[in-house]
Amino acid sequence: MDMTRLSDQTPSFPLFVSAARPDSFAAACAAGSDMVVIDLEDSVAPDSKAAVRRIPQRALPQDRSVTLYLRVNGAGTLWHRDDLAFARMAGVDGIVLPKSDSADQIAAVRGALRPGQKIIAQIETVRGLSRVEQIAELADRLAFGSIDLSEDLGCAHTRLALLPLRSRLVQAARLAGAPSPLDGVTVSVTDAAAIVDDARHASELGFGGKCLIHPRQLAPARAGFRTTPQDLDWARHALAAEEDALPDAEAEMLRSPVVARARRLLLRGQAQMAPAAGPEAPAPRRPSGPTPSGK
Repeated sequence: MDMTRLSDQTPSFPLFVSAARPDSFAAACAAGSDMVVIDLEDSVAPDSKAAVRRIPQRALPQDRSVTLYLRVNGAGTLWHRDDLAFARMAGVDGIVLPKSDSADQIAAVRGALRPGQKIIAQIETVRGLSRVEQIAELADRLAFGSIDLSEDLGCAHTRLALLPLRSRLVQAARLAGAPSPLDGVTVSVTDAAAIVDDARHASELGFGGKCLIHPRQLAPARAGFRTTPQDLDWARHALAAEEDALPDAEAEMLRSPVVARARRLLLRGQAQMAPAAGPEAPAPRRPSGPTPSGK
């Protein structure tokens, strides 16, 4: 991906739905997210993993505007190879690979899929984190699995403990010229304020979206990534000042990051003007101190 185009990205909000609930697929596709991920991994019991691949034809809408992914079972599991074969046969837009641990895994998965099918690599282990720069080079996008990774690392699942881990994913994606990574889930479905605040934190760090586990999380997640009116006012003033500035080389060098940020904020603001499905959640006031939420 051309690194000069990173500022044009619109936040993405993959909505995960269990493969064991085909009755929920159509509703998930109509919820207003840009991507639906049918989950064959965590949400499916081991004795049902083969059966859930028989997705009824009527489960998915004939005309869908969302991209459709499968989260397959991880490399080394009993179901991984058959999940990839199913993804290839089903013709989905891509797969989510949990516990992505190496570039070799990504290369092997790429060879098992159809040309054009995408790979989102979930970083959920210390081993995967240690190789995230190589993984980012071969995957189409990174996603942060905060709960699994904090358990593997033995650290608290808090914002402070996960800060360097999140930052490393953002840096790896940027070095690879890849889309900004997707942040992990907020466990709460009903606490809109927590979802907004988690999403805002992810946006501030440079993430390009957030994984969701329920349609109710979509509006507050969008609210957290929304450019504020204050940011848009600043961006307009920054660009106006840039146009009036004298063509001094040193001043131009100092202004260029400011101008790039202003343009990025305005682009995001324009993208937000598109109508979204469902009511938007109001953005709550940011807590004055650190919060324990680290999803």
